[in-house]
Amino acid sequence: MPLPPSGKTAWPPPQLAAPFADMDTWHAWYSGDVDRLTQVYGGAGSLAGNSTARSFFDLNKPSQYRGGLLGGLARMFWGQPITPGQPASKLHIPMAGDIAELSANLLWADIPAVTVDTDSAQTTSDMVATTDQLHRYLDDKGHAKLREAAEIGAALGGVYLRAVWDREVRPRPWLDVIYPDAAVPEWRWGELSAVTLWRELEQQHNATQVWRLLERHEPGTIEYGLYRGDADTLGMLMALDDHPETKDLVGRVRDGGIQDTGVPRLLVTYVPNIAPNRLWRGIAGTEPLGRSDYAGVEPVMDALDEAWTSWMRDLRLGKGRIMLPQSMLETDGPGQGATFDLDREVFVGLTMIDDGDRNPITASQFAIRVDEHERTTAALRRQVLTSAGYSAQSLGEEGAVAVTATEVAARKEQSLTTRGQKILYQRPALIEVLQTLLLVDKKWFAAKVDPEVELTVSWPQAVQPDQEATARSLSLLETAGAISTWMKVKTLRPEWDDEQVKEEVDRIRRDNAAAPAGDPFNSGGSGRFGGGSDPGPGAAQDGQSVEGAGGGSQGAAA
Repeated sequence: MPLPPSGKTAWPPPQLAAPFADMDTWHAWYSGDVDRLTQVYGGAGSLAGNSTARSFFDLNKPSQYRGGLLGGLARMFWGQPITPGQPASKLHIPMAGDIAELSANLLWADIPAVTVDTDSAQTTSDMVATTDQLHRYLDDKGHAKLREAAEIGAALGGVYLRAVWDREVRPRPWLDVIYPDAAVPEWRWGELSAVTLWRELEQQHNATQVWRLLERHEPGTIEYGLYRGDADTLGMLMALDDHPETKDLVGRVRDGGIQDTGVPRLLVTYVPNIAPNRLWRGIAGTEPLGRSDYAGVEPVMDALDEAWTSWMRDLRLGKGRIMLPQSMLETDGPGQGATFDLDREVFVGLTMIDDGDRNPITASQFAIRVDEHERTTAALRRQVLTSAGYSAQSLGEEGAVAVTATEVAARKEQSLTTRGQKILYQRPALIEVLQTLLLVDKKWFAAKVDPEVELTVSWPQAVQPDQEATARSLSLLETAGAISTWMKVKTLRPEWDDEQVKEEVDRIRRDNAAAPAGDPFNSGGSGRFGGGSDPGPGAAQDGQSVEGAGGGSQGAAA
């Protein structure tokens, strides 16, 4: 399917209106922008720039929101309009951003180990070169980009990774992150067969016109299209040199705005957050899309913001205030008002007709419901984390007391289970991305790699085992003669491959062979503390007693 023709083509496509609307809501929670939350949930802020909506809904009549067309959204805390005459005092806890960051840290705090299957490599040199190049892809920049993609995917339900290259920027291809609401995917049996990426460009002379660049990816080709339309339609198909941001594409494409990639596969990979998708059942083309960590949790996060705002409102209302009669004020002159000095110690009473109140200054101090609000917000925070699939311990909800690795794993069991589920979607996507980078590297940079090799990816343990407990276990197994040196090294370093384990075993054996038995200081039998190489004529030899080593005595031990 080619790019859309010129005309009033609706954009984004109508069939993706519901998913994109949900992604917009999730992005509002993820960003933590209170103005955007107000707009998303139909508050007064969403009507500020819409004259038709303002004329239909009277902002001074909140009942139209709560009981009318917008009643469903107005029941949300962020959907309730601001009371006229009152300042905007709604507060937001960025819980959604914390959840997305937590998910990314659980997955990409450490880079996974990527190895090349030896049976799939044609030669040993190809395997070594390919392994070295894979490590370059997963350097600090590549690691950071994959972690960024995981955070966006947790918030919006998925993310696209695109392989890009530019000889003037970097000597090898790298990854680019694409938000899921900036792409129109096409699926075949649940697999991505083509995708159209799009973005809005800088406005030109007419501010009402919207310029969009569409980039359609198919195996082997990329087709570009520059459109000039409005907020809802693509409009006319323009030449690539009609906009300054797309002029550099003219020299890279052939007739029809098509660029040949030389790679017989898509350069774009979709990484779902987690499945199945519970929201968009029945909407064509949305089945392979992932599910956001916020799906179904929005009302609880909304209630958390309401409880936090109520707590802060108690603080404002609970400020201590004093009330005093006008007779205690000191005038500053005609038209200058009057003041009261809080530090003054002596006042002279005035003879008044009604002087019955001997304590004219009264204090007003409302109660601040700290305990009630703290328990409410803590319960809501735990519920948000549980519904999103994480343990409260993962965000420090249960304190930071030092415990063993086993206890940490038990407390974070739900988070670790969610991490394991997400790895099921991250692993095949990472393998596909790395194979695509190898193909691009060989085609456009003449890299000495083998793109046809099979890759194995293993994620490191989320909770590192207790080194002391591991050492005790290995010592007991060694005493019982139930473990080999190879297995001891593999248990201590599970992230190492077989070759690294073998090298370490060989080093251990060489060290043991160099040190004589019963010589813990590795002195080579050169004295009590390893003094010199010559033991001297009076030194005890193997099989001799200490007494028999002295001054020519021949009392050798049998």
